[in-house]
Amino acid sequence: MTQDHDPYGDAHELSELTLGKASEYESIYNPKLLQGVPRTLNRDAIALTADNLPFKGSDIWTGYELSWLNPKGKPMVAIAEFSLPFNTDNLVESKSFKLYLNSFNQTHFDNIKEVRETLIRDLSACAQGEVSVNIIEPRQFSNQRIIDLPGTCIDNLDIEVDNYDFNPEYLQNSTDDKIIVAETLNSNLLKSNCLITHQPDWGSVMIRYQGPKINKEKLLRYLISFRQHNEFHEQCVERIFVDLKRFCQCAKLTVYARYTRRGGLDINPYRSDFETPSDNHRVARQ
Repeated sequence: MTQDHDPYGDAHELSELTLGKASEYESIYNPKLLQGVPRTLNRDAIALTADNLPFKGSDIWTGYELSWLNPKGKPMVAIAEFSLPFNTDNLVESKSFKLYLNSFNQTHFDNIKEVRETLIRDLSACAQGEVSVNIIEPRQFSNQRIIDLPGTCIDNLDIEVDNYDFNPEYLQNSTDDKIIVAETLNSNLLKSNCLITHQPDWGSVMIRYQGPKINKEKLLRYLISFRQHNEFHEQCVERIFVDLKRFCQCAKLTVYARYTRRGGLDINPYRSDFETPSDNHRVARQ
């Protein structure tokens, strides 16, 4: 089952994005740079509606290049953490997010509180939902941790791969109904491509579940099949969640991916039907 075509058909909303187009970088505050993408574009393709979402969670972003000017014109820097709830109408398109944050660079703000309130207001308007923002000042940088994703890594399985077409049917008959487990698995081999530019997106993914035991080789083949799949980060994670629920009958499930940063931003979608995200700590490749 290949999916190198546009999974959304004639999606006019995507043609309007700055992603994949030459863009001027603005250094004076401009909230109009932000662009939202309706979450329904992906969810329609995997038979999800706002009334039947099987998960909760959020899109956790880290911005490493936030800077602005204080009232005296002195540059200030910080790291920002953003959390967009799973049920906002829109996800925020990443290039527009980058351009928007760059527009703070030569803009005066009275204090860090004003910066945070501005970010919350603009991002919430773009996402059409309540976005939370945490700003980490330089004196707090030493508290930023690098971690390994929890669980057992399945990447050392000695499998042979000769097909890289996306195929959820790798998960067909992948469970043993006689063995019920609660386990956490992870892989660093997740790679997909940007839906618009087809540039590679590299990530690590954690899968925590309770239910029939999943065959690790089949799961790894399924994850590797994203290697040439074209979709946004958030959409890939939701697709993984839905496929695992469908084929593996997980009673409880969490799918959490941490993607490497691009343009000073990393995106870390978290979807679960039984738990909430813990602290936002990055993995080594981020």
